[in-house]
Amino acid sequence: MNMMTLWHISIGEFATLAAAALLVGFSKTAVSGANTVSLAVFAAVLPARASTGVLLPLLIVGDVLAVATYRRHAHWPTLWRLFPAVAAGVVLGTVFLVWADDGVVRTSIGATLLLMTGITLWRRRAAAVQDEEPDSVVTRTGRIKARSYGVLGGFTTMVANAGGPVMSMYLLSTGFRKLGFLGTSAFFFLIVNVSKLPFSAGLGLIDGRSLLLDAALAVFVVPGAFIGKWAVKRINQLLFERLVIAATVVGGVQLLLR
Repeated sequence: MNMMTLWHISIGEFATLAAAALLVGFSKTAVSGANTVSLAVFAAVLPARASTGVLLPLLIVGDVLAVATYRRHAHWPTLWRLFPAVAAGVVLGTVFLVWADDGVVRTSIGATLLLMTGITLWRRRAAAVQDEEPDSVVTRTGRIKARSYGVLGGFTTMVANAGGPVMSMYLLSTGFRKLGFLGTSAFFFLIVNVSKLPFSAGLGLIDGRSLLLDAALAVFVVPGAFIGKWAVKRINQLLFERLVIAATVVGGVQLLLR
């Protein structure tokens, strides 16, 4: 990959990336699914594979700000339940990136996001029926769901930094309220994204030039996070869930149409 292409962006393209970086901060402290819009913008301005390497450090900046804001609301049993499956998904995503081209990456992630949104909406409608099942069935179903979402979350976050919507769908489907949702996802993505750094560097997605571009864009993540912190206090639970789902659908469609 020729990372020199990162230096050939125009002022308008840089402004577009800066706006997407602002949205990264907002998504980390307010509406997680909005992050799919950022990854679609980065993939539109930069080569799709290269864009994942540029976006990852910016996501980590947003993760640090989110952890600082919502650290007291994390649910660690949920995190420990997810991590083994996520690790498997990251490995699968790394193998996939060895041979997949930009078009395959975009189509695969877009289709996955829309599929997981549909499954989540179906599961929410079936929740009342599930509540009537024996505890052993519910527990077994919960373990299967955690593993399924965990593998998909690890795979999508490694391939295109698109694990946010998958994890958003999982946390919504398990009944997390707004602050618990944000606190749990903050720690989850900080740990997962930091663990992805050596894989991304090994694939040539991160180098000195991409990090210099990150340094220029990171200053826009911070105000986005503060805007998100202000906004989330003014969003009720139902609107919060609808925004997360809507942002996930928009991001998935954008990836499929490119």
